[in-house]
Amino acid sequence: MSEARAATAVAGTNIALVKYWGKRDAALNLPAAGSLSLTLEGLGTRTTVRFSDDLDADRLVLAGTPADPRATARVSAFLDRVRARASARARAEVVTANDMPTASGLASSASGFAALAVAATRAAGLALSPAELSELARLGSGSAARSIFGGLVEMARGERADGRDAVAAPVAGGDWPDLRLVVAVTSEGAKSVGSTEAMERTARTSPYYAAWLASVPGDLADARAAIAARDLPRLGAVAERSALRMHASALAADPGILYWNAATVAAMETVKALRARGCAAFFTIDAGPHVKVLCAYADAATVDQALLRTPGVLRTVVASPGRGAHVVQMDVA
Repeated sequence: MSEARAATAVAGTNIALVKYWGKRDAALNLPAAGSLSLTLEGLGTRTTVRFSDDLDADRLVLAGTPADPRATARVSAFLDRVRARASARARAEVVTANDMPTASGLASSASGFAALAVAATRAAGLALSPAELSELARLGSGSAARSIFGGLVEMARGERADGRDAVAAPVAGGDWPDLRLVVAVTSEGAKSVGSTEAMERTARTSPYYAAWLASVPGDLADARAAIAARDLPRLGAVAERSALRMHASALAADPGILYWNAATVAAMETVKALRARGCAAFFTIDAGPHVKVLCAYADAATVDQALLRTPGVLRTVVASPGRGAHVVQMDVA
């Protein structure tokens, strides 16, 4: 690579409705079970990757600030995979920013590594298929494989030891424009236990982990059927039970992992109260304290206002289904 080449990509975060929690191979980020998610518009990551022979080391700038060595090393290791594919040696400058707090349970690593995979490969002159991009993004973050695609997306557990079949793909009928996800932000800080550590501890010590894994195939089948039928209450019921079962397995770890705060519980009660009044609203919670509420476009304003009135909720975001990760600018210096 004899000249500086740059590409900028954007990727939306994705929120799992059937959860990903646990790995069958940590080195390759191979999931222990499949998952199903919704990629969002307006919440995600914008990343620019510039390769240049003039750089003596990879550089990472996160939200306008040079990243710490640990984050830089993680990105550099990912770029090494791209360089190997491109038979290139040039170092890279990576400038990235999220639309949501980092490491807070809003899936910033999913959109971050999806955007990085697309920007880095294009800047390196590679043209990978969506499945290849999904596999590559998964190596950075397990959930990033899903953000390569838009709308409702299913991630396969896969069976191969090399992980070639552990990739995501759009769900049949997954273009559901009437869906909305209202995000109730209940904390601005980073979560106390990172997802990777929490998954490993849950798998190793929770007596409920095997039951959690056994429940996933049924939830996936139910979610697919709900999507095909455009049955929001059925999909919402799957989302709620998948989230509660995931968190139950984490709570039972040793020591237990609790991501919720008082506002998390209050927001769940708000959703239940809305549903009792006839509003089809359903919650899900990832590895963090924030509550995401699945509903239809017609009910989004009602859900939003109810969550804003909930004690402890700092702010809300109403998100619609978004497109997959894509390039927005290419430059050759």
